[in-house]
Amino acid sequence: MSRMTTSSGRASAASGNGRIAFCFPGQGSLEPGTGRDVAEAIPEAMEVFDRGSEACGLDLTRLCFDAPVEELVDTEVQQPVLVATSLAILAGLRVNGIEPDVVVGHSVGEFAALAAASAMSTEDAIALVRERGLAMAEVSRQHPGSMAAILGLDDEVVENLCRRILGVWPANYNCPGQIVVSGVDPAVDECCDAAEREGARRTVKLRVSGAFHSPLVARAADRLRPAIERVRFSEPVAPFMSTVTASIEPAHRFGTLLVDQLTAPVRFTQAARALVRDGVRTFVEVGPGNVLSGLVRRIDRSVKAIPVNNLESLAKLKETLSAV
Repeated sequence: MSRMTTSSGRASAASGNGRIAFCFPGQGSLEPGTGRDVAEAIPEAMEVFDRGSEACGLDLTRLCFDAPVEELVDTEVQQPVLVATSLAILAGLRVNGIEPDVVVGHSVGEFAALAAASAMSTEDAIALVRERGLAMAEVSRQHPGSMAAILGLDDEVVENLCRRILGVWPANYNCPGQIVVSGVDPAVDECCDAAEREGARRTVKLRVSGAFHSPLVARAADRLRPAIERVRFSEPVAPFMSTVTASIEPAHRFGTLLVDQLTAPVRFTQAARALVRDGVRTFVEVGPGNVLSGLVRRIDRSVKAIPVNNLESLAKLKETLSAV
């Protein structure tokens, strides 16, 4: 049963919405200025940027509120900015008494999801994604690669192409008919050409700096592992759905999964379907953009998918949940 909390902290049912999943977006969703109105109106949201800045050594307030998009492109900057923005909007949801029944994140969004579930602190989450971004940027310079979205083919067809072509792997299972592949440039290009011959509606090279979620970034996982091993994870207050395994995972697995996710594919389609089977009927996208909301609607048209990235959308969500 989904829940809102009253100002006294007592849970109240919103059963018509089913269970509520908070979804946290990954890299590529960032939009300059997102969360500024929430932070300026809600002190707890502004505090996220202040605490996060101290934790990661970046001026997140300036980057999130005033930096041009060109300054946010680099992986090592975009990841902490994205997670800080998501967690600031989460603070706004909590002040308004809205809590999740389960959390899920897409790629780097898993760090925000675990902080949302109180499995680790805001400071740890933002410091870790800063280290993660630096590690990914470094390995991308050493082992260049690329990623491409293949649209309009069944997952099995794309998987077969990746098995036939050396140096390319499935990276993101985003929704039915949309899978991202990752690998060395010639192999990704060959996979795109082969996909079009198989009847793909189109293929799109992504604007990323490396072959993320593939074996090519294994050294980034090696660099990140010691930082993650220093964090003590708590049992989550809301269950954590892993997009590495597409299953609910316990605290003793979190560190391993956060390392594994760098080279493992993001199984968002499978995770969202598992949540629906478990009674989730409302997916709230917490953070910049509305990418995950669109994916959820393509995965299952029977559920609600609501992006929250500013005060207006926060007010609309509260109204929607209270109306039941």
